[in-house]
Amino acid sequence: MTAAFTVFAAAVAFFAPASAGHDDAVVPVLLALAVMLASARLVGDLTVRLGQPAVLGELVAGVILGNLHLFGFEGFQAFERNEIVGGLASLGVIVLLFEVGLESTVRDVLKVGAPSLIVAVLGVVAPFFLGWGVGHLMLSDHSPYVHVFLGATLTATSVGITARVLQDLGHSKSDEGRIILGAAVIDDVLGLVILAVVGAMIVAADGGEPLSIGGMLWILAKALGFLVGAVVIGLLISPRIFRFASRLRGRGILLTTALVFCLTLAYLSVQIGLAPIVGAYAAGLILERVHYRDLVEKGEHELEELLHPLGTVLVPIFFVLMGMRVQLERFARPEILGLAGLLTVAAIVGKQVCALGAGRGHDRWTVGLGMIPRGEVGLIFASIGMGLSIGGVPIIDEGIYSAVVIMVVVTTMATPPALKWSIGRARRGGTATRTGAA
Repeated sequence: MTAAFTVFAAAVAFFAPASAGHDDAVVPVLLALAVMLASARLVGDLTVRLGQPAVLGELVAGVILGNLHLFGFEGFQAFERNEIVGGLASLGVIVLLFEVGLESTVRDVLKVGAPSLIVAVLGVVAPFFLGWGVGHLMLSDHSPYVHVFLGATLTATSVGITARVLQDLGHSKSDEGRIILGAAVIDDVLGLVILAVVGAMIVAADGGEPLSIGGMLWILAKALGFLVGAVVIGLLISPRIFRFASRLRGRGILLTTALVFCLTLAYLSVQIGLAPIVGAYAAGLILERVHYRDLVEKGEHELEELLHPLGTVLVPIFFVLMGMRVQLERFARPEILGLAGLLTVAAIVGKQVCALGAGRGHDRWTVGLGMIPRGEVGLIFASIGMGLSIGGVPIIDEGIYSAVVIMVVVTTMATPPALKWSIGRARRGGTATRTGAA
């Protein structure tokens, strides 16, 4: 695998100068996409063989590409600064959150019950304040908004990674599995709301007018109002939209209509001061199979199947680009490794606190460990932080971002073996109990 990656990079390096003088802005994008997608697949294959999610491979591929300058090769540095590549990566995030939203429905969120709600709230509050505390301890010379944003990056749980691990272990339909997945969905909603509030606070502070309590409550109300309003209105309108679309002729009607719906909500969320991923996630929650059943009956594939090829191309671009922003030379600084270590501890401990809400009769170890991975959600939050600044100083600089990436990698890699151990322990304990009783 390493040899194949090296040969590919060498071939690209050989041919890259041929197009360097071309005036067409698309040419460097072609090269960037070829390199980023190929490296994502090569390294992603290796991580899957090692029993880890492919997203880790995509992230590692980006780290490799972004740090080849340490070995004297500067050919890929321009990828990170290319605006078209950045735009495609942003679209990848929107598609990713749309897909994550499609994995759940509004009814799923409403049916998760009190244990999932309590687990979710504890799983947001505890990591938020622990992350805030770590920022205050390790980055005392930085703005307090940096500390708050670090807390926000620890709030959400990666639904996709958790769901995949539980499915692989045959535990997704257990009581603990339902609690974990329900809480993870609510965590994402709460995390997006917190992100909206914190982001608005930073933008206001950058304008020289710190956000008042009333202004903060207004942002919170807008975020919750948008989510609730989008869901309620969407549930009323989306069936009519897809019913009309089912009368249209041609190919790709379902995919086109779904993307129009998603991108419109993403645009509207930006217009009221929220991140576009909030609208994309809401669009996924709203859409249910019953809304587009007529199109499926006419021969269209399921929406998830139609989105998969699009996500397969766009989503890895985002993760590779995020990996390219990690500067390995910064890891030589003890303070960055210290920050990464404390953030990782806060991320893990914070989610163990939420296990207290699982209630009696449930395996709290399994619930707590299942809530650990930050995965793509933590990276999305961190990337948004890199785009926010106060007085021209980024909220998340390259050093802090590198520490966040380490936290994301460790929490994501630790979850599969930890859950496997916990579920196996619970099953052995259950068997022993039944045997003893017999």
